[in-house]
Amino acid sequence: MARDDNRGGNRRNQRDETPEFADRLVAINRVSKTVKGGKRFGFAALVVVGDQKGRVGFGKGKAKEVPEAIRKATEQAKRQMIRVQLREGRTLHHDMEGRHGAGRVVMRTAPEGTGIIAGGPMRAVFEMLGIKDVVSKSIGTQNPYNMIRATMDGSEKRILATCCCSASRQESCRHSAQA
Repeated sequence: MARDDNRGGNRRNQRDETPEFADRLVAINRVSKTVKGGKRFGFAALVVVGDQKGRVGFGKGKAKEVPEAIRKATEQAKRQMIRVQLREGRTLHHDMEGRHGAGRVVMRTAPEGTGIIAGGPMRAVFEMLGIKDVVSKSIGTQNPYNMIRATMDGSEKRILATCCCSASRQESCRHSAQA
């Protein structure tokens, strides 16, 4: 009798208990291909997915129909999630800068109550991360793909502490060669 409890029906319930992700559609782009009989239209979607607790990912999908492009982008975003450490669950630990292509993004910590001060695509990343207070500026590009990549690049970077106190967690410390 106890064996029946572990059959396939419970697996679905266990899968539903995994953390649910929120997603934000950042951009839809209609693309066309000229063929012998005229033009064929397709759609490209850019989606940001996050759990609003420090995990975020982005993805792009292309298809002939908009819903299919969004679905593909969402699946890719869930596969490419990164974790970002948040201070007090509301802001970044330190000021960061990210670069991708011609785009540069500057992200700064902010006091409580500031809110999210960021342009379009960056705002989507911060909201999906669960950041409540941040000041940011994008420099050099308005392309949403590059802005998101630069934001993710800056979020992934970690700065070593000025002392060896973090050496136990990180393999290389600039003081370890001297000691």
